[in-house]
Amino acid sequence: MSGLNLPVEQPAPLGRHYAVHGHKLLLHRADPADPNGGATDVAADARVVLLPGGGCVGLDLWPILDGVAQFATAVTYDRGGTGWSDRDVHLPRTLADATDELLELLRVADIAGPYIFVGHSLGAFYARHLAARRPETVAGLVLLEPAHEDLRAYMPKELTDSWDAFDPGAVSLEAPPQQVLDFYRGLFEQEMTAWPAEIREPLIANHVHPRWLQIGIREAANLPALNDEMRAAGPAPADIPTVVLTAMDVDPFKRAVSMGVSDELLQAEIDGKTRLYDDLAATFTHGENRRIEGVGHATLPMRRPDVVVQAVRDLLQP
Repeated sequence: MSGLNLPVEQPAPLGRHYAVHGHKLLLHRADPADPNGGATDVAADARVVLLPGGGCVGLDLWPILDGVAQFATAVTYDRGGTGWSDRDVHLPRTLADATDELLELLRVADIAGPYIFVGHSLGAFYARHLAARRPETVAGLVLLEPAHEDLRAYMPKELTDSWDAFDPGAVSLEAPPQQVLDFYRGLFEQEMTAWPAEIREPLIANHVHPRWLQIGIREAANLPALNDEMRAAGPAPADIPTVVLTAMDVDPFKRAVSMGVSDELLQAEIDGKTRLYDDLAATFTHGENRRIEGVGHATLPMRRPDVVVQAVRDLLQP
């Protein structure tokens, strides 16, 4: 890729870098308004940490960050090797490596716990691993379309066979066709149209950058190993308050990566994951799976930040 004439990546619009384990990681912290300045529902001691999904960065969760910051400290970041954090981190990584890095980042940034972790997809895997391995750091979980080690057991064989036929190593994004870049640019522009331009524009430009596209594939390339690692960590304590959010529709991003998969199989996938998430929520004494209509896996945090923010509020005010 070094020999290609690549576009220049856009700088981060928000956040600052902290040195963690020899690498610089980007973190952005948003604090609520001073209660004396007019805010009426500030949870002064609450720390809410947002964990983006694979191939995503912290600011992809900006609408949730902005909503939570109205009443609690909200934090988002880019994992090592991704986004605007240092790239000299080998991908893919273990759950332990990524979660140890996060806890050290929060310590270095002087953001005390315990925390409510809000994780989307792969980010929810990290949140669950923290709950299982370091439960003293976790005050609550909001899991958006969480990756799960038992997902395949809830899916029809025809669907898992189609997943197995996909070889991510055969996908070359060093020089993707312009029509592919334009297609993905259009998807992001549609989802981020109401965002502030200073946040939206660098995010869109970088998301269709070949380097960012390749990083997204590499980060989630070891999913079978992550499944084994999660099983080995064991269950999280049942008394951790938890809300799972399940997307009940198929969005344009899902259709783009599901070419050739029938509508019937896509619906079977939704039905299977809903059963899985019901079972996951039931492992917690105060667990709930909330079905969110009209959104898909990728667009849940962008189209319905309100339901995520409400879940956080509910955990803070049981």
